[in-house]
This record gives sequence, structure tokens and C-alpha cells, in this order.
Amino acid sequence: MKTSHKALTAAAAAAILATAGATVAANAGTGRANGAEAPAVVPAVDVRPAPETVVQQNRITAGASAQAVTAALAKCQADKLPFVTVAVVDRFGTVQAVLRGDNAAAHTIEAAKQKAYTAAAFGAPTSELAKRVNGNRPSIADLPGTLFLAGGVPLKVNGVSVAGIGVGGAPDGALDEACATAGADAVAGAAK
Repeated sequence: MKTSHKALTAAAAAAILATAGATVAANAGTGRANGAEAPAVVPAVDVRPAPETVVQQNRITAGASAQAVTAALAKCQADKLPFVTVAVVDRFGTVQAVLRGDNAAAHTIEAAKQKAYTAAAFGAPTSELAKRVNGNRPSIADLPGTLFLAGGVPLKVNGVSVAGIGVGGAPDGALDEACATAGADAVAGAAK
């Protein structure tokens, strides 16, 4: 039996809407969505914001992230390196912004994200971290999602790493790092 693409799309949309309706109803506390039976609702608990229960964190804004990737790519383009990708991630590796240069290969996207995450997580440029990796024994380089090649620079607030910017795709990591540093400097300069 052949099923049309339109029928599948309509069925998928209906399922999404039903799920969304149930979620909205549960969050609103009504317990009912589209006449459905009330689902079991787990009560929410409000946690008092206090130093012993809630951690306050600094984050790079979307505007600052966009400014950083734009400045980094502009530096690479000025250096005749239009085939790189720039990424800004928070200290947990969540992507804030990605800008892929003209003719940048697909692998540069992942390299930029991993360099940015490595710099953010360890609070040091990846060129410095690469010096700590040696030999064939297990090391920090074996951690998933990290890349210990030059091109990642941490972004810090009051000395604490809150994000990282990474560049991947130049023929030398030092060139990647120069572009990442230009992106970091653009954000640092905006804050002054």
C-alpha cells in the first residue's frame, strides 16, 4: 500500500500538535489537552535562589557571539584564508554561533566546535593544551568532543572561562589561532 507524502506530513504535524498541546496543558496545570484524559502530573518544586542551591553563571550573549565569529572570519579572509569555519560555544560545548567561510569543507565545522569547547572547558588556548598531550598512553586528548590542536581560545569573565571560540580549516593551527584571537579581542574590546 502506498502512502502519500502529504498524508505522512499531516499525520506527523497532528502528532506534534497533540504532544505540544499536552505539554502546554501540563505546564499550565490544567491536566487536559484537546479533551484528552488528564495525564499524571509530577508537581514542580520551586527552588529558592540561594548560593547553596543555585549557581549563577555568566554567558556570552548572542550579539557578542555573532560579533566574535564575524571578526574571526574577517581576520581569516584578510589573511587569504576564506575556507575556515568559526564557532563560539559556551563552557559546556553548546553552540552559540557558527560561521562557515566560503569554500570551507564540512570537517572544519566540527573542528571549530571542538577547538572552541576544548578551550572553554580547560580555560586555556588549545595551542597550550596541545603541549600537555604526549605519548601513546591515555590522556586528556581522549576526552570526547575535544580537539587538542591550535585554534581554540577561551573567553573569560573575571578570570573564569565562560565560552570558547574555535577556528578550523587553515593549513596551520597558528593561523587558526590568530583568527580566533581576533574574534576574542573583538568581544573583549566591546566590553571595555
